[in-house]
Amino acid sequence: MIQEKDKTNLINWNIVSINPKEKNWNWLDLFCVWANSTQSIIGFSLIASLYILYDIGFVLVFCSSLVAALLVYFLANFISMPSQKHGLPFPVILRISTGITGAKYISLFRGLVGIFMFGVQTYFISKSIGYLIRILIYNIEPNFLDQDYFLLFFMGMNLIDWFSLVLTLLFQYIIFSSGSKNNRNFIKFSALFVYFGLTFFSVIIISENYLALKQVLKEIIIFENIFTKQNINPFFSVTGTIFAYFSIMILSFGDFSRYVKNDSEIIKGNLSLIINLLLFSLFALIIVLGSQIIFENRNIQIERILTNPADIIGKFNNSYLTATALIFILFASLSTNLIANYIPTQNVLLNFLPKNLNLNSSGFIIVLVGLVVGIFWESILSKIGILSIVDTIAAFFGPLFGVMVIDYYIVKKKLIVNKDIFSPDTEGNYYYSSGWHIKAFYSILIGFIFAASTIWNPNLNFIQTYSWLIGAFMSSLTYYLLTN
Repeated sequence: MIQEKDKTNLINWNIVSINPKEKNWNWLDLFCVWANSTQSIIGFSLIASLYILYDIGFVLVFCSSLVAALLVYFLANFISMPSQKHGLPFPVILRISTGITGAKYISLFRGLVGIFMFGVQTYFISKSIGYLIRILIYNIEPNFLDQDYFLLFFMGMNLIDWFSLVLTLLFQYIIFSSGSKNNRNFIKFSALFVYFGLTFFSVIIISENYLALKQVLKEIIIFENIFTKQNINPFFSVTGTIFAYFSIMILSFGDFSRYVKNDSEIIKGNLSLIINLLLFSLFALIIVLGSQIIFENRNIQIERILTNPADIIGKFNNSYLTATALIFILFASLSTNLIANYIPTQNVLLNFLPKNLNLNSSGFIIVLVGLVVGIFWESILSKIGILSIVDTIAAFFGPLFGVMVIDYYIVKKKLIVNKDIFSPDTEGNYYYSSGWHIKAFYSILIGFIFAASTIWNPNLNFIQTYSWLIGAFMSSLTYYLLTN
């Protein structure tokens, strides 16, 4: 059936309600979404560092991780349910709270962070591809890389780096812009493929160093002096760190839950975050500690315990092992870029210009900006403290969540008028004041001030990992008081 061309400027067929027959995602799909958000180099290094490098205690880190995961689980359920029920992505659901025009512009905060981080992530993905190309060339002709044209650099990158960056962007554009069904398949394949890789490396390490690894694990798993006063601060610090890592996924989780069959599948799927976190932590510990044992047995000198997978691989000096590991890292990074940056940004752009953009054109914008960010990341952007600006923009995420949840569950009591979400009629429920809901905007601004203060006020930096929660609480409280 061919859809009639709509006369309003609010409808794009990629962000309207999902046909109930096409809501075929189940808990396993959400398991894979959470797996992809966990399976990153940053996540690996973070988890391994918390358990091994910092003198916090294994059990304390374990308990903190569980609390953080449970907190993310409950919050993800709150934001998931409206999108599942109505089949709408985050920026469209936002229209209910902030107005049909307000949502266009306010959701851009999520898009700006997503499109910038897409470029940064793409830059690092291209590095993995560049290493694979170099390994391939070296194994074919070792002296070929010594040619002059491989030694010329522009914007901090040589010919292979430039080729890898463009290839990475083209690959992502082709795969990511092919529709929700193909994205779903890529997410599932990537999650299971990376877990296969982690299992593969863990089995090799355990089989060769079982007794030594068992002894090291015994030494770090200590159950003494857990519930003491001096552990209170570390507990909240680790909990906040783990929560902050996953918090970027919460606001836009409706972009994925809109495809889920029912609430039961959402609850089971979101609960799988805990399984993913524990499973990934186990693999990280085995690989890091096992690698350390292998280095010692082979008299490979290292100054400290390595927690970055790329650093660990480099120390083995084995091109075949390096190439294999890089392939797994490549898929983990690509899938993370898809769910955390590309899809949320694409939905924001489609909501901002619904009549002018489609999956291909919005994807082209993302890739084009990603190219600019990737080109200037190493030479300029990484050196001017731009991540502080990105963190400041991201301080809007918690306040947006707070207003959306209170508005849907408390103020509107889960009752919304679907047709008015896409209606420019001045009498529509979500037209408010010229398309803006002033009370919601004011509440978001108040929440943002509190959240951003933990970033820019040195005296409040110790609670920066809780900025998302602080912003969400203050905006929801303000909105509730203004609307009651």
